[in-house]
Amino acid sequence: MNVLVAGGTGFIGQNLCRELRDRGHEVTALSRSPDPDSVPEGVETAVGDVSAYDSIAETVAVHDAVFNLVALSPLFDPPSGLTHEGVHLDGTKNLVRAAEEGDTDRFIQMSGLGVDPDAPTEYLRTKGLAEEVVQDSSLEWTIFCPSVVFGEGGEFVGFTKLLTTPYITGLPGGGKTPFQPIWVGDLVPMMADALEDERHVGERYEIGGPEVLTMKEVAKLAYKAEGRPVKVLPVPMILAKFGLTMAGPIPFIPFGPDQARSLKVNNTVEENDIAVFGKSEAELRTLEDYLGLTESVSTQATAQSEAA
Repeated sequence: MNVLVAGGTGFIGQNLCRELRDRGHEVTALSRSPDPDSVPEGVETAVGDVSAYDSIAETVAVHDAVFNLVALSPLFDPPSGLTHEGVHLDGTKNLVRAAEEGDTDRFIQMSGLGVDPDAPTEYLRTKGLAEEVVQDSSLEWTIFCPSVVFGEGGEFVGFTKLLTTPYITGLPGGGKTPFQPIWVGDLVPMMADALEDERHVGERYEIGGPEVLTMKEVAKLAYKAEGRPVKVLPVPMILAKFGLTMAGPIPFIPFGPDQARSLKVNNTVEENDIAVFGKSEAELRTLEDYLGLTESVSTQATAQSEAA
């Protein structure tokens, strides 16, 4: 299949492009300024800005399927000149329109947990509106709503460390916001499966990892991996919101009031749809394992043998 991955040079996009290529698809990564070195070998690149319809229409039209991974980070303020509405909502509208007017049949949208047109943050609100655009289209669509995604090149662990310091630190609400992190290496095969199996057409999937972790627990794991402990002290949410709101206009502070509101949103699934893809939570990689904090089965067996 001839597949276009909009946002294919990003963190999830690079991994998805590699997975699709390895399955025998012809893959093109769409980006505003793609660097050929930023995509896996054998993946083509195309220039296009999803917020500018004319820049993407011809490219989209000649592909059998489109993945829309283009997004601003929910963890940081948008770069200058970009808005959540322009990228998430208008960008999705443009991709859907180009796909409907071209030869594209399949459209797979990357969304997220907690998105809703009435959500408390711009990221969640515009992502919720974008879902409605996809669902109202004439395309054969599938929507993925994962919790935070971690892996090489991801920003979740780094963001947590940016909010904290080793040894002793404060976190809004004591860092009790729950997440259900999923490894990118577990997520992208499910996305590729959705493309290849018609049973996933017209479905919306909420995807979480094998465990629920609070931001406090993530911070402790991140610093433990560096051999440094951390004690987390609670910062009242009202003070955190005020502090991040005040920090918003300062250029070197990359998060502001929208990020403060996001720290109050539960980021876990009610029912994990990984089962649809034949997976169980026990099979998925944990954040602790990714950070190198768990022993492999072979290592544990060797240690037990030596102890005996």
